[in-house]
Amino acid sequence: MVDALSPFRHPALLYHGDGEYLDGVVPFLLEGLDRGHPVAVAVPGRNLLLVEKALGSRVGEVRLIDLHEAGRNPGAILPTVLLSFAGEHVGPVRIVVEPVWPGRTAAEYSACVLHEALINTAFAGRAVSVLCPYDTAALAPEVLADAGRTHPELWNAAGRTASPHYDPDRVRADLTRPLESPAAAVEREFDVGQLATLRGFTEIWAARHGLRRPRRDDFALAIAELTTNSVLYGGGTGVLRLWAEDAQVVGEVTDDGTITEPLAGRVPPAAATLGGRGLLLVNRLADLVRTYWVPGRTTTRVHFRC
Repeated sequence: MVDALSPFRHPALLYHGDGEYLDGVVPFLLEGLDRGHPVAVAVPGRNLLLVEKALGSRVGEVRLIDLHEAGRNPGAILPTVLLSFAGEHVGPVRIVVEPVWPGRTAAEYSACVLHEALINTAFAGRAVSVLCPYDTAALAPEVLADAGRTHPELWNAAGRTASPHYDPDRVRADLTRPLESPAAAVEREFDVGQLATLRGFTEIWAARHGLRRPRRDDFALAIAELTTNSVLYGGGTGVLRLWAEDAQVVGEVTDDGTITEPLAGRVPPAAATLGGRGLLLVNRLADLVRTYWVPGRTTTRVHFRC
């Protein structure tokens, strides 16, 4: 049986094959239902079908979410899946979420690892249990090692142990170091006077590189949000870079601001708060968002598939 919440738990389930997957996930869900806790499952489509079938008559009591759709951008999983579901309920909740699956690109995978580290910050002290399955047959050893760095507990067919390498703060530091943009990128410096024309320029550039509507409009809106943030909070000026790679367009905005809140863009601000929603919107729009910062410099990079 699954232990009681204490109050926040974030175990990684290291499974091999469908049998071990269901043996780890289904009892976790059923005990939550028996305790009267709201329960959700957000996993890739094939595994969602496995769980749906295994739950039988109780499937109607569980929120089912295909993470191939809802989690294409790992940065959107916290606000749109986990925090959204937990925020609907008072008291303990249980969620199974599987953000890492075979086929993720290297850039997506890095964002997944950061997401897993930030779960610990987002739910610290709350009566929330988030179980994250990892396929040991299909994922590389370094992926499984990262699971031990971002999860305080490791579950497998042999039992449950505390992770000896758990260190989410180090993970966050490792994954928020600046990356170089390609030399071929189109570059535009801007201040408040260029914001209006910059949005039109971005849309025309994206059209020339194969991004169709409505995603072209989303890309231009995301860039507009980032450049506006630079003007308002990043020192008043910034640099926009645009390039195309691997059937996607990429936009990057750098300014002189410093992000001090690790959950920026992932936790919705209070309803009465003015502002603070730009990065949240960008995470909802883009296929991938990556943010890097050092004191006095922040870069946010967005990817949109063509």
